[in-house]
Amino acid sequence: MFTIDEIYDEMTHLDPEEKLARELDWNLLRTFIIIAKSASLTAAAEVLRLKQPTLSSALKRLETRIGKRLVDRSPGRFQLTAAGKVLEREAIEIHGAILRLGTQMREVTDEVRGHVRIAMASHVISPLFNEALTEFHTTHPHATLSIDVTASRYAIENLTARHASLAVCLVHDRSPKLKYRRLFQEYFGLFCGPSHPLFGRKNLTMADLAGHSSVSFVTDQMDDALRPVTLMRAEAHLDDRVVGNSAHLEEVRRMIIAGLGIGPLPIHVVRRDLEDGYLWQLPPYKDMRKIDVYVVWNPKAPLNRAEQAFLDILIARIDQTDISERTYR
Repeated sequence: MFTIDEIYDEMTHLDPEEKLARELDWNLLRTFIIIAKSASLTAAAEVLRLKQPTLSSALKRLETRIGKRLVDRSPGRFQLTAAGKVLEREAIEIHGAILRLGTQMREVTDEVRGHVRIAMASHVISPLFNEALTEFHTTHPHATLSIDVTASRYAIENLTARHASLAVCLVHDRSPKLKYRRLFQEYFGLFCGPSHPLFGRKNLTMADLAGHSSVSFVTDQMDDALRPVTLMRAEAHLDDRVVGNSAHLEEVRRMIIAGLGIGPLPIHVVRRDLEDGYLWQLPPYKDMRKIDVYVVWNPKAPLNRAEQAFLDILIARIDQTDISERTYR
C-alpha cells in the first residue's frame, strides 16, 4: 500500500533537492538556528524551553532529512560541521525571507484601496478641504475619489440613499440619522455685473437696490439652506421675480456678470472677480449674511477603508483648526 507522498513522488519523479524542499520542516530549521548559536544542546534546550532529549531527537530528524551530520558532538566538543555551517547560513537567510514576507503581506493588507464618492455643493472653496484631499492621496495613493457637484438638498438625498460616501453642503433641516460637522463659514454679499446700472457706483444704500431684478440659487428660499440670503434680498426690496436661478455657483455668477440681475455670492469666492472688474459689490457692506457649510455623513452606513480613511482625515483637520481660521470673510 503506497502513501499519498510516495504516489506523488513516483508520479512527479522528484530529484533529491526537490524532495528536500518539499519535505523539510521549517520548525526544524528554526530550531537549528538556536542550536547553532548555543554552546550545547542543553543550553539550546533552555532557550527553546524544551527537554534536552526532545531537542536531540529534533536534531537527529533534521540530520536524517538533510542526509548530513550537522553538529560534531564528540566528548567535550560541540561544533558545527561544514554541512552544519552551510545549513545555518541558509536557515538564517530563509528566516529573514520569512520575516520580510510577513512585513510585505502586512503592507498589502494595510494598503487602503477603494473609492470615495463625495456629493458637494457648487464651488466649495476651502483650503482645509483641499489639504485633506492632498493628505488622503499622499497617504493612500491607491484609493480613488470622485466629486459630484449638485444642489445641497440633492447632496443630502444622495447621502441618505447611500449613493455618496459623504456630503459637503449647506444644511437647513438636520436629520437625526446623519452626523454633521461644520467645515467652514462664508459670508454672502450682493453683486451686479458691468452692464448693470449700479455697477461702479459708490456709497449706495439698500434703498438704491429696490425694484431691481435678481438672480440666485435654487436654495435661496425661506424654507431652505440659504434662508439668511433670502432675507437679505427681501431687505433690499428687490423685485420679487427671480429672473434666473441655478444650483451651481458658476452659473449664478455668469448670470450676474451678464447683467440679468443682482445676485448673492460668497465674498471670498469672488474676490478675484471684484479685483478684475467683473463684479461690483452692493449693499449691505457690513451686515452680510453668514452661511455654514457642513460635512455630513451617515454613521450607520458601512464604509469601505478608503471612505473611512478620508472621513477620518477630514474630521481630524476640522478638529485641529479653530473656527476663526475656517471663517472666510
